[in-house]
Amino acid sequence: MIIESKGLKGMKSDLAHLDEVTSKLGFVRWQWEYTRATYDLKIEDKTGKENYFLRVNARVESGKLESPYAVLFLEDAYIGRETFPHGLDYNSPVPDAVMKTSSQKLSQLQQMLAE
Repeated sequence: MIIESKGLKGMKSDLAHLDEVTSKLGFVRWQWEYTRATYDLKIEDKTGKENYFLRVNARVESGKLESPYAVLFLEDAYIGRETFPHGLDYNSPVPDAVMKTSSQKLSQLQQMLAE
């Protein structure tokens, strides 16, 4: 499920700053290659005993991803339910509490990148 986050999509940051900000919020730079990276945040749903992952995509605008000075811009954020053994189901309904946590984290990310 794509999460509409006004203002976050299109924001730019250098890799070092983006890594610092996202790690403070609990995200992990998981998948990455020369021109893109994904930042994932695991959110546990205690009532349904399911795990969800909030994922923010980033693409390189200039430089190479292995350089801390590479400039990246953020793309869509989306959320999916963890499936065994290592996948995400983006079509499953997401509990309100998980969506609330996701929205808060995306808002915090936007604020910290704007500073």
